[in-house]
Amino acid sequence: MTGVAVLVDHDRGIPSGGALEALTAARSLAVALETTVEAVVLGDPALFESHGADLVAACGEYGASIVHRGIGDLLADYGPDAWGAALASFVEARQPAAVTAVGTDRGAEAMAQLAARADLPLVANCVTVTPGAKNWQITRIQWGGSLLEDVTLEASLPLVTFAHHAIEAEPARTAGEPTVSDFEPELGLDAERTLVRDRVTLTEGVTLATASVVVSGGRGVGSADGFAALEELAELLGGRVGCSRAVTNNGWRNHADQVGQTGTRIAPEIYIACGISGAIQHWVGAMGAKNILAVNIDPEANMVTKAGYAVIADLHEVVPAVCDEIRRRRDHP
Repeated sequence: MTGVAVLVDHDRGIPSGGALEALTAARSLAVALETTVEAVVLGDPALFESHGADLVAACGEYGASIVHRGIGDLLADYGPDAWGAALASFVEARQPAAVTAVGTDRGAEAMAQLAARADLPLVANCVTVTPGAKNWQITRIQWGGSLLEDVTLEASLPLVTFAHHAIEAEPARTAGEPTVSDFEPELGLDAERTLVRDRVTLTEGVTLATASVVVSGGRGVGSADGFAALEELAELLGGRVGCSRAVTNNGWRNHADQVGQTGTRIAPEIYIACGISGAIQHWVGAMGAKNILAVNIDPEANMVTKAGYAVIADLHEVVPAVCDEIRRRRDHP
């Protein structure tokens, strides 16, 4: 067996925050198993020509001693079947001690593909993983984040995904230049079943997932027009506007703006939740925020009780007042 293999989730050569979290988590596993961290990066020749050096450098910075580059024409962009087949080909050839990733959309899907192809169990959304001689002891998030489950994993090859934002990505203290090893995975005809062929850009610049400030509205906003004040506040703070599932169900905002278990999981410096009750599905998407400010007329609302800060008042009075104060301080510093 070789080291702990980490699937480096990337978008056309740009590693995701989840990939860096996975590399960070893998370092502890590697120490416990007395082995090394080995990154697996998938792409086509053109991708590695344009982004290969940066990808290898990022993997090395976060602790990978070897970067395995899976190269194939069908890996030019993301495809769950192609990524799953490539991982299965890598596992068969290299026999790693374990395979890990973070449960981003791509990471979770590709790892599920690997598990199915290898006929092995996959433990998803882990927060702590303790390797053992025979069994691994794992704590993972279940029921949309409402409880933690302790499980025992017994498998010839442990497969785990870490919950997104459960691990804070940190560069390795002693990072060196990793060795690069290329392989051509055997993909098969089924790898073409699901591939990204084209993209439509919905937003430019800062996205909901990457914004340092997110201002969200729920049913309490009242209407689509009610989001005008939230849009203004987000613009003043350099952030993005999100919403709850109730808002998308009412047709007030696009699903792309939804924060939650079935929407976007965020981790901003501050999350301003306006008129949001805080159902568990929404909380799962927002709990990665460093700070949460709730604005609500109900002091018993779940979002209020979970938030670090709360304003118990009408959001239609609070948000415009905050906007006015920000502009006043900018005009008269």
